[in-house]
Amino acid sequence: MTSPAKNKADFWFDPLCPFAWVTSRWIGEVEAVRDIETEWHVMSLAVLNEGRDLEPGYRESMDNAWGMVRVIIAAREEHGPQVIKPLYDAMGTLIHNQGEKDRAEVITKALAECGLPASLADAATTDAYDHQLRASHEEGISLVGQDVGTPVVAFNGTAFFGPVLTRIPRGEEAGRIWDATTAIAAYPHFFELKRSRTESPEFD
Repeated sequence: MTSPAKNKADFWFDPLCPFAWVTSRWIGEVEAVRDIETEWHVMSLAVLNEGRDLEPGYRESMDNAWGMVRVIIAAREEHGPQVIKPLYDAMGTLIHNQGEKDRAEVITKALAECGLPASLADAATTDAYDHQLRASHEEGISLVGQDVGTPVVAFNGTAFFGPVLTRIPRGEEAGRIWDATTAIAAYPHFFELKRSRTESPEFD
């Protein structure tokens, strides 16, 4: 008797996105109670919103959103894909849990925490790795279409925008939500389930 195949999640994130952060913490909880393998990928809100007519404040935020994803891609290219998740964890904790708003400071502190060269911060202000960044972004967004945001998660190969969560499910509750999500993803004709969001995300 062969053992069942391990469940696989492919997770595309931008470290700026609070909803991706909550969903990523849920995946961490799932890993503790289910036999899953997660592969982490970068997508970019800056790339996603190129050419869109945005409210001025959000347009400015998106214009300044290149740095962190460029640095993660540069680190991946120079040090291997295993650095993606630690950098995401470090950046996300600084931004969402600690309220750090200086993006250059986020990059500097995250690189130091992960033991990566400080010189990688230089990638934030150059387009040297933009081809690889756009390719990673396109890999995820091509699975779900352009009219979505982050996160994009593929469950055993079937991708969706989301799930969008505002709280982090813990323990077996996290596992049950994973079970339900993979069951839906396994049905090839399921595409969308949505309701209006009435609360903001919390990270504790």
